Amino acid sequence: MTETILKTWEEICLDKLREIGPSTAAEWAAALGYNNNRNGVVHVINRIKKKMPEKLEIYYNKRPRLYKAI
Repeated sequence: MTETILKTWEEICLDKLREIGPSTAAEWAAALGYNNNRNGVVHVINRIKKKMPEKLEIYYNKRPRLYKAI
């Protein structure tokens, strides 16, 4: 019997960010298939910052911000 590991959408997005390395929201959105529309990732970023801020590192206070998964 195989075990399936269930992940939330936020965890899947963090895994993708780990794959691509530090990147902007637009680059992260493109890697997830949002066609360079960073708004698709902004809500995910806000949920990650609220629920599990220790897993996301944010560089710079101004745009473009760089995000790195820890």
